[in-house]
Amino acid sequence: MSIIQSLRTWRLPDRPSLIWLEIETSDGLTGLGETFRGGLTVETCLHEELAPWLIGRDARHIEGISRHLLTPYVGYNSSGAEVRSASAVDIALWDLAGQRQGVPIYEAMGGAARTGVPVYNTCAGYSYNTTGQRRDIGAADQAAGPYDDQVAFMRDAGTLAQSLLSEGYKAMKIWPFDIYVPASNGQLITLTDLDKGLEPFRKIREAVGNRIEVMCELHSLFGTHSAQRICQALEDYDVFWVEDPLCKMDDAAGLADLRRRTRVPICGSETLGGLRPFRDLLAADALDVVMLDLAWCGGFTEGRKIAALAQAYNKPLAPHDCTGPITLMAGLHMALHAPTAIYQEVVRATLATWYRDIVTGLPVIVDGMAQPPVGAGLGSRLKDSFKQSPEVITRLSGKGR
Repeated sequence: MSIIQSLRTWRLPDRPSLIWLEIETSDGLTGLGETFRGGLTVETCLHEELAPWLIGRDARHIEGISRHLLTPYVGYNSSGAEVRSASAVDIALWDLAGQRQGVPIYEAMGGAARTGVPVYNTCAGYSYNTTGQRRDIGAADQAAGPYDDQVAFMRDAGTLAQSLLSEGYKAMKIWPFDIYVPASNGQLITLTDLDKGLEPFRKIREAVGNRIEVMCELHSLFGTHSAQRICQALEDYDVFWVEDPLCKMDDAAGLADLRRRTRVPICGSETLGGLRPFRDLLAADALDVVMLDLAWCGGFTEGRKIAALAQAYNKPLAPHDCTGPITLMAGLHMALHAPTAIYQEVVRATLATWYRDIVTGLPVIVDGMAQPPVGAGLGSRLKDSFKQSPEVITRLSGKGR
């Protein structure tokens, strides 16, 4: 038996978007989960709504727990707080499953489909998104360090591409159009602003040619007309994909129409929770690449079903992470296992800095390839130094050890 005895959460005041979850069981194991956005809200959901039902349950019943947590009466559409909470629980339960078997999660799910996973660098900074505030780069911004890649792609994307290639990265993702959204709420982009937004792509191709793949992120900020104009303009730069181009990424009809009007591949969407939105988008022929975030979509249990849908439609899969270290580790396990996975997202700024302060294990990247984790379960734990930090806010439900 592996009975759930307690749920314990950990938060950092200076990174309020993130929350970590530990589930302790009667067989002496501790499973680790994580989710992102509204950490305090998720904490309340975990302890007030989920813990009373979870404590006393058998942690081995992952599918049954997932179905219960993802299908109540109200509040569980897309990636709301309830689904983010359920995602953290599911990741922790799969971590426990791997530990019980003494194997990594990708092996517990049925084994690897590949020996390593190509990574691409999302060109963010050191604290991108974790403070709860957007960061849009302006002329006065200064780089916070050598890996403040969000400043770099707005200033000199060609030099940034050269830097990434020198470290073995063969793909990068940038979002130079975001700064033009406020003027019209994303409904209009002028030819002048369009040309400015294209400048980083020009610089990359001039500096390194086609030696690096480039993805364009649109962050679900644009209306159909502006998204179409951007996508069609990007056709000349051989972008690998345009990600989340429309302001409603569950709009199957709108995405399918956009996809018919442009030659650039459409990728989506980290923002979606559960199986059904992906089913609808794939059935509408609205996507070229399926992106999922295990900390938002329902965890491994729902994520492996989304991966199976991608396989059924012969679409590549690309797990998302621009959030936290455990989501990254979880995505890597999924990318190793899922037959059509092509990339795992990483942020070199966070990999080199604060991710290392939180957890014991992170992906090992060799020549642009993430190597398989070797430890049981996720292969990563919260560091004792992190847990003992006076800044950390912790909360316990049940009888913790």
